[in-house]
Amino acid sequence: MSGLLGNLITQVARSALDPNDAQRNPVNQRINTRRTGGLGDVLGSVLGGGNAGYNPRQYNRVNMNQLGMDDILGGMLRGQMGGRAGMGGMAGAGGLGSILGSVLGSGMGGGMARRSGMGGKGMLIAALMPMVLGFIQRNGGLSGALSKVQNLGMGNQAQSWMSNQQDNDNLDPEEVTRLFDSSEIQQVAQQTGADETEVRQGLAELFPEVVNQLTPEGGLEHEAQANQEVDAIMSQLSGMLGGRG
Repeated sequence: MSGLLGNLITQVARSALDPNDAQRNPVNQRINTRRTGGLGDVLGSVLGGGNAGYNPRQYNRVNMNQLGMDDILGGMLRGQMGGRAGMGGMAGAGGLGSILGSVLGSGMGGGMARRSGMGGKGMLIAALMPMVLGFIQRNGGLSGALSKVQNLGMGNQAQSWMSNQQDNDNLDPEEVTRLFDSSEIQQVAQQTGADETEVRQGLAELFPEVVNQLTPEGGLEHEAQANQEVDAIMSQLSGMLGGRG
């Protein structure tokens, strides 16, 4: 059974490990802030191949074993995971953590932007994923995270993220600083070579899309599964990256 976030994470991994991503979707590029109606400039360029109007709700979740992860992650993953061949054991939430952790591990060493083929928006979004999942976890799960957003006066936006009838109303990048610690934003900027404005914009787009994927029926019907998946991914990341997040 694939996780709720399986499609999103594997698409981000595919983009982050694409050697042409840094040229096609460079960081520190002029962006339009708070773009609504589908995905924005940063996430849209990663998931939509440059098409900011791409809508992942139209992209069916598939079984992780059918994604050809060897083709996506190749020898880099096998080398980092002790030479294991085949990705069948990576299905499910723990497998999503393995995928994301291996992608991040490929760039954490000397700074993602300084690695050959790394440093595009795909890697930026991969680096932001633990921040978003960590926020959900710190607030006691999906409903707690949404309550936090609503209590800060962003209830209409949060409702649009869950709705199957509305496009995501992305956060304003300035609102992001009310949800995420500035030191985390600075750290990701240093790791990826992005400026802080683009990091905030990435979070403003990614957080709504994560909620979107965790609420496939437009509500909290799958909250228990969502919370278990977030916990499993964060646990896997912690083990692979030595507690970095």
